[in-house]
Parts: sequence; structure tokens; C-alpha cells
Amino acid sequence: MTFEGGEGSGKTTQIARLADHLRSEGHDVVTTREPGGSPGADALRHVILSGAAEGLGVEVEAMLFAAARADHVDTLIRPALDAGKIVLCDRFHDSTRVYQFLDSDLDQDYRDAMERAALGDLLPNLTIILDVPASVGVERARQRRADHSPDRFEKEDEALHERRRQAFRKLAEDEPERCVIVDGTQAEDKVAAEIRDIVDDRLGAARFEAIGQSLGAGQAAR
Repeated sequence: MTFEGGEGSGKTTQIARLADHLRSEGHDVVTTREPGGSPGADALRHVILSGAAEGLGVEVEAMLFAAARADHVDTLIRPALDAGKIVLCDRFHDSTRVYQFLDSDLDQDYRDAMERAALGDLLPNLTIILDVPASVGVERARQRRADHSPDRFEKEDEALHERRRQAFRKLAEDEPERCVIVDGTQAEDKVAAEIRDIVDDRLGAARFEAIGQSLGAGQAAR
């Protein structure tokens, strides 16, 4: 499961709360983030967030994100899934679609090729998009970073953040079976409860599907 949204949308907080809930239900949960999440990806994280790669152009930056994601998938995410664990990831390929491709000249074929190289056949089963107006998110991020320097994305203008917000909303419109929008301006407890309900419903549906497949296989073997 992946969590997406603009700066200050509350992804990190809500991932931690969902992880606690799922563990209380007996699930083995791995939480991770992008860019980063593995030694190789973390090595690229500083380069990306510091802005050091920005001068190389959007194409090179997109390639760096893809390289970091490929390492993250191969060394952490796929092994965890193969072991039967639930993976909760703070940002994934949708963030690259929005942050690197929104205002660039890179076409969709290039984007799709990058995704195939980084992900193979792996896609999230569920994506929670925390929707917050740019003005709210930017102020939250500013308060969060009161004692630290903002990263390159947090320094960008509010209008760009709002365009990204709308791009995330468009992703949910285009892929409603995977993406669910949650109003991130609600009280933290209410957001957490809504996410829990969404995830519990999906996990319940997945269990019923698995039982059905098992019964079908048993009948076919008779």
C-alpha cells in the first residue's frame, strides 16, 4: 500500500498510525519511504532532495528516482511481500508521475518505460491519496521544518504545489480501483479512522478472494 499527497499532507503520521493498527490485528508490517528505503536508494536521496541533481535536467532526475526505486523494490519491498508482509510506503511511483512529469516535456512512453524498468510487474494494491489544499500543506511543512532547512520541494511556490495536488486527484480519477482520496484537512484521528476502514475493507475482500480461489482449486482437483 502506498501513501501519496503533497507536502504537509500527513502521510508519515498516517502510515505510522495504520502500521500500529495492522500490527494490533496480527499482521507483519514493514514501513518505508521514497526516495530512499534501502542503502542504495538512501545514497541517492540526499542528491535528489538537496537539489544537487536539479541542474542536470528533469530526464536525469527521473532516471535517478527510477534507479533508487529499482533498488528499493529489489532489496526491501519485493522480499517483504514474498515473505507475506504488508508494506506501507510513503510515496512511490505516483509521486514521480506528479513531481517529475507534470510540467516537463517528457512523454508518457518515456515515463512508462522508466516505470517498467523500476517496478517490473509490481504495482500497489491500494494507494491512499491524502488531499490537502496547497496553502494548508505548505504551512504544515513550514511548521514541521521550523528547526531545519526545507528540502528543494518545500521551497517551491504554492501555485506549483496546487497543480500537483490536482494531478494527484486526476490519478485517483483515472485509477479509482487502486486510488482512494482521503480529506487530509480533517482531524488526525478522523483521517486515521477513515484510512483504517478503507484498508480493513480491502484486506477483508482479499481474504474472501483467496478463500474462493482455494476452494475453486480444491474442486478442480477432485
